[in-house]
Amino acid sequence: MSQEQPRPRPPLFSQIDVSQASYAGPPHQVARNQEMEQTRLLRELLAAQDRQNELLEEMIGHLSTAQKQRATELGQWKQANPRLARNCRAAAEALGRVQTEFLESLTQEINANYENLLDGEFMLNEFVDRFGPRMAHLNGLLQVLSQLSATSNPASAPNSP
Repeated sequence: MSQEQPRPRPPLFSQIDVSQASYAGPPHQVARNQEMEQTRLLRELLAAQDRQNELLEEMIGHLSTAQKQRATELGQWKQANPRLARNCRAAAEALGRVQTEFLESLTQEINANYENLLDGEFMLNEFVDRFGPRMAHLNGLLQVLSQLSATSNPASAPNSP
């Protein structure tokens, strides 16, 4: 069987002129109209961007207000409970050491059973079930203790541990 030349196919897509069919005027007038349209579009884009910036500034204001209020409340709590804040600091440091040991055993488990974890879905699920919740809860506790014991500003913390 001889090789056949591929037949030319009609294009899948064709160009369609969607511009107005009316007479646009002389070329310099058409160019001027296009410039005016571009200018109008750029002004609309600028206005939309300005509005977006205003909204972002508003959002930042709301978030910073909430953050400042939280920091003020936390500072008041620390001043009202200086002994408990110091105990939270000590507990956070101790729990940090516990977390380090936990991470050490976790990494040893991963390194020792890498192939099993990679190949077996059951082993991976078992590993996540065994270490995941403990890790999540340990991190949550450590975060709370750290926040309750942290000094927000060394100059404003008269009862530093």
